[in-house]
Amino acid sequence: MKILSAWLRSYLPALEVSDRQLADDLTLRGIAVEGVFDLGPGNGSLFEMDITTNRVDAMNHYGIAREVAAIYDIPLAPLDASLPAAKPAKLPFPVRIEANDLCGRFTARVLRDVNIAPSSGDVTQRFALLEQKLIGNAVDATNFVTMAMGHPTHAFDLDKVEGGIVVRRAQAGERLRLLDGTERALAAEDLVVADEKRALALAGVMGGWDTMITPETKNILVEAAWFDPGAVRRSSRRHGLHTDASHRFERGADFAAAPIASALVSRLILAAGGHMEGELIDVVVPEIAARTIERPAISLHLREVARILGKTANGRPIDASTVERYLTGLGVGMQKAAAEMYVAALPSWRLDLEHEIDLIEEIARLHGYNRFANTLPPFAGSVTELPWAAKETALRRALRAAGYTEAIGSTFCSAIDAATFAQQPNSWVPLGNPLSEEVGCLRPSLVPGMLSMLAHNLNREVDDLRLFEMGAIFSGGTERVHEKPSLVLGATGTAIAPHPLAGMRDYSFYDLKGIAEELLARFVTKSIYFDTFPASTGLMPSWLHPARAARVVVDGETIGFFGELAAPEAQSRKLRQTVFVGEFDLERLFHRALRAPAVRDLSCFPAVVRDFSFTFPDAVHWRQIADALLSLAIQEMRSIEPREIFRDKKEASGQYALLLRAVFQAQDRTLRLEELHDWARRIFAALMELGGQPRFPLELL
Repeated sequence: MKILSAWLRSYLPALEVSDRQLADDLTLRGIAVEGVFDLGPGNGSLFEMDITTNRVDAMNHYGIAREVAAIYDIPLAPLDASLPAAKPAKLPFPVRIEANDLCGRFTARVLRDVNIAPSSGDVTQRFALLEQKLIGNAVDATNFVTMAMGHPTHAFDLDKVEGGIVVRRAQAGERLRLLDGTERALAAEDLVVADEKRALALAGVMGGWDTMITPETKNILVEAAWFDPGAVRRSSRRHGLHTDASHRFERGADFAAAPIASALVSRLILAAGGHMEGELIDVVVPEIAARTIERPAISLHLREVARILGKTANGRPIDASTVERYLTGLGVGMQKAAAEMYVAALPSWRLDLEHEIDLIEEIARLHGYNRFANTLPPFAGSVTELPWAAKETALRRALRAAGYTEAIGSTFCSAIDAATFAQQPNSWVPLGNPLSEEVGCLRPSLVPGMLSMLAHNLNREVDDLRLFEMGAIFSGGTERVHEKPSLVLGATGTAIAPHPLAGMRDYSFYDLKGIAEELLARFVTKSIYFDTFPASTGLMPSWLHPARAARVVVDGETIGFFGELAAPEAQSRKLRQTVFVGEFDLERLFHRALRAPAVRDLSCFPAVVRDFSFTFPDAVHWRQIADALLSLAIQEMRSIEPREIFRDKKEASGQYALLLRAVFQAQDRTLRLEELHDWARRIFAALMELGGQPRFPLELL
């Protein structure tokens, strides 16, 4: 939000620090100033500010001025809410609150014979500096007061209001044309400001078209109210409307500010002509007043302040006078109840203050965290490593060695991503009060976050990527949330060449499969295999390519899925090159022990290499060949691996040629020719049992 330093200084006549120093001191106290822009001689500076959602009281000039007054211990000028005398009314203007659980206060002030004209004076000057559009003095007055002291108001053309004001829930299907020109179908949960016949405004969000102020308006009803934050938030989200008013109401407006805001708006409008009729109509719901402006006071113990905050940089703890000064400056009523205790009456504009610790935090914030001595908290016991920490470390080392970089994504995702990537239908966990629709659910999978990170890099010309993330995913719905660890891999671009002369090629499905095998090899398992299912079965994730994906099964348990990202998902995320992803269930994987590394002495006797060239039917896979050779249990066979796989034109179709290389070596002797021939015959026999045919006779080995 934008704040004018000159406007702040109008409330703080004793403020002497420069704008730059003021910006730094506010930032150190949690009221962040992200930019300071000089507006020229006599105009001060423009502050670009980032106000956190819990500090709705600081989303205006007067609220920030209150913070400045507390920081520097200078007086804060009161808001001038004085008004000329009102002419008597025959009858009070009728106001009725029917939805008394959603509207806690409604004030109405009648202005007669007003003059709708262009704004002037401070309004014109400050709007120009803020680049705020001028509309007319009545509408500008409501916007000006919102920026001045933070409480939204609204002006109705009184002659278009039939009867009195009724604050009620909307009727299902009731229609309302808003000030932006759109017509909305209201839901029964919407709160509206209505007259005796129709809805006039969507309460706390936007006014209605039928009663808007026009140049012909002569009589005005000024509304200043307090609406329930939850009701405003739901209506704002339901209709896709986010306004200055809803931004403040849905975070908790000041219950006591309505009469003051009404007076300030009326004062600005009447400056161009007109008069008030009757006194302010102020309807209050006692139950809501009890939990806002009539909240019970809380106790503040000085010993707790000293215990939690410790000593300041000068070696002394925060004393009683400092506590009183800071909290009184924030509007807290301080009454000493004992030698070491205060009773603190909470201000109506700080609904975020509820407990003693909140007041202690305010003291620390205003004093400045940088002005406390650096100390370590007391600690007894020892640091205990999580039971799966070693397994996570093993996976991280393997992935980093393979060229992958660890990334950290958001814990939240949209409802669309939750439905797409959840492992079970309707098992995701929606948030009760999300910051936006994009972060409306706890993530049921790490995949959407990984895809967002890949897209972020690809959009910035980073084409070769290998990322991984280990984190928690959530399922179970709102009744019982289950959290478990997961691992996601994401890769795109070129593959890492095994050696400099291997050349460049694109990352493929088999590169990702190799990484999966490398990770699973870190654990003690009985069996590992990969399979896939047709898309029509629904057993494979919909976000994977139907023909380039696989399931990982370890000891009969599904551990994860990996493969190429499905084309529809890639297109929806605007991924401009092929992306490979895989997700693995670490909860299931971590039930298995890590494989202990086996170390043996290097043999001082020479190794012998033998090659075996066979043809196999296409139905024979490498896993079958490897299992058959390992089952021979030849201790001296150090390794056997495929060196070449090719199709010879001389061979029959439906077959492939395979060149195997075996390495033999003993620890205690030089190998004899008879041993080598015996092992070769056993290998020949095992391969021929699988349907293999030797391309060269055994005698040539």
